[in-house]
Amino acid sequence: MNAPFKLRPYQQEAVDATLNHFRKSDESAVIVLPTGAGKSLVIAELARLARRKILVLTHVKELVEQNHAKYQSYGLEGGIFSAGLKRKENRHQVTFASVQSVSANLDQFRDEYSLVIIDECHRVSGEETSQYQRIIELLRQQNDSLKVLGLTATPYRLAMGWIYRYHYRGFVRGSGEEQDKPFQHCIYELPLSYMISRGYLTKPELVNAAVAQYDFSALAQDRFGEYAEKDVNQLLSKHKRVTRAIIEQVMELATERQGVMIFAATVDHAREITGYLPENQTALVTGATDLKDRDLLIQRFKQRQLKYLVNVSVLTTGFDAPHVDFIAILRPTQSVSLYQQIVGRGLRLDEGKQDCLVIDYAGNSVNLHHPEVGEPKPNPDSEPVQVFCPGCGFANIFWGKSDSDGRVIEHYGRRCQGLLEPAEEGESALQNERPEQCDYRFRFKECPHCGGENDIAARNCQQCRKAIIDPDDQLRDALKLKDAMVIRCAGITLSVAGSKLKITYHGEDGEELSESFDFSKPAQRTVFNKLFGRRFANSQAPKAFSRADEVLELQALLSAPDFVIARKQKHYWQVQERIFDYQGTYRKANEA
Repeated sequence: MNAPFKLRPYQQEAVDATLNHFRKSDESAVIVLPTGAGKSLVIAELARLARRKILVLTHVKELVEQNHAKYQSYGLEGGIFSAGLKRKENRHQVTFASVQSVSANLDQFRDEYSLVIIDECHRVSGEETSQYQRIIELLRQQNDSLKVLGLTATPYRLAMGWIYRYHYRGFVRGSGEEQDKPFQHCIYELPLSYMISRGYLTKPELVNAAVAQYDFSALAQDRFGEYAEKDVNQLLSKHKRVTRAIIEQVMELATERQGVMIFAATVDHAREITGYLPENQTALVTGATDLKDRDLLIQRFKQRQLKYLVNVSVLTTGFDAPHVDFIAILRPTQSVSLYQQIVGRGLRLDEGKQDCLVIDYAGNSVNLHHPEVGEPKPNPDSEPVQVFCPGCGFANIFWGKSDSDGRVIEHYGRRCQGLLEPAEEGESALQNERPEQCDYRFRFKECPHCGGENDIAARNCQQCRKAIIDPDDQLRDALKLKDAMVIRCAGITLSVAGSKLKITYHGEDGEELSESFDFSKPAQRTVFNKLFGRRFANSQAPKAFSRADEVLELQALLSAPDFVIARKQKHYWQVQERIFDYQGTYRKANEA
């Protein structure tokens, strides 16, 4: 049967990538397509091509309905299993279901399925007890070569990190130490900028026309870069005038616009915003809104009976109103993914729509087209930087800082994310053998037993398995000793006399410790290169120095340790430990 839709080239590529991957492997896979790219068409085409039973799962009834409708438009009959849609059909070859309904009726899914497709799959957690994992586990019992495919616009969550491990362009996601990702492979990905530049999505008009802005920068963030509701409400309650001025500007700019979505920070904030908007043109939707009322309000908004839709964290996915051409962001976030989801609500194409106005009133320093780095931002002025691996040459993206010429002066990367293909050993090489992650580390903890390099959070050496001394224990023990000196190192200076290089470590309170390396002695040269040469230029260009004067010329690029520990000898302090790449409970120099 011919498809009634002609797939766009990238949709066809996504379908082909899926078929190619699952012909070779049973390992789970993810397709990453921006909001508005037509994921439901990719799902419909894969379901059309399938010969055996398929289950298509998602978390909201709107998406169950949307995906089912696209499949029906092929002239094919599919079932719906969703309590919210009051249908419980599971006898068709293809079933579109809500994860909650299947999870509550597992006994009705004991047939043999060949493929599970999960839409908005960034919601899947790695925990075995989650609803998704319980369903997959049950279906695996009927078919141990069950294929699992996820689709999402945002494969990264602040709370969990990347949802997959290996990327088809040859790199690894995450620090490389954690293994429990819900998916193994990303097999196809398209950036938002590709869709916009080729006219598949509406151009966002990112305007900085804010009359007033909230300043959330003073609020404490949790480890996911988000803020406590209580703190946000407290701050916003002091800025009623700011909120009023913002909404007055939104209304003024909205006169030429068709549909306006306003993203509020908290429920109290959303109610306040709604109070400033014309009552007969405004709907407010929060997590507490009754589902029937919510459906009705959204319907009225889609039919343009209402102009303003105010919401709190509930309409970032699975919501489709192509006429939306104005997005006002009044909530703080550090998440590139969430920011893209919010803006994505206004990027669908619609007749007569020229662009989508986007105004950020929350001072979020998020670049819509930046790649997701995969770690919470270490500090507000960090930006994504490209760092080449000296080991394999892979171009990593890490948080960091660069100078006016674009040179990377600092970065927070730990391990190279490049993938190395396994060495081929004739026909005996395993077909499913996985590529290995490059083991080059930009930051590392050295094992005192075997000299192996480990992740800075490692407790045991991954080479010799022996325990690695915890830097906090080292510092705590040294601080207890009367004849030990510990300095927080704020910088180093060098001087040379003949073949000897003297390094002076400067503590933040003016203390100094120093040690010398004689470059005419191979053993001392080796120790220096292991400590400082290996970490030269943020470990981006490790060097083996042969002369002391050579080091002096390049001293600006030497990395300083975070702490230096010395022990008292008769007439001087002897440096015993230099702690680099410190992560722990003690404050480093010049940290507030």
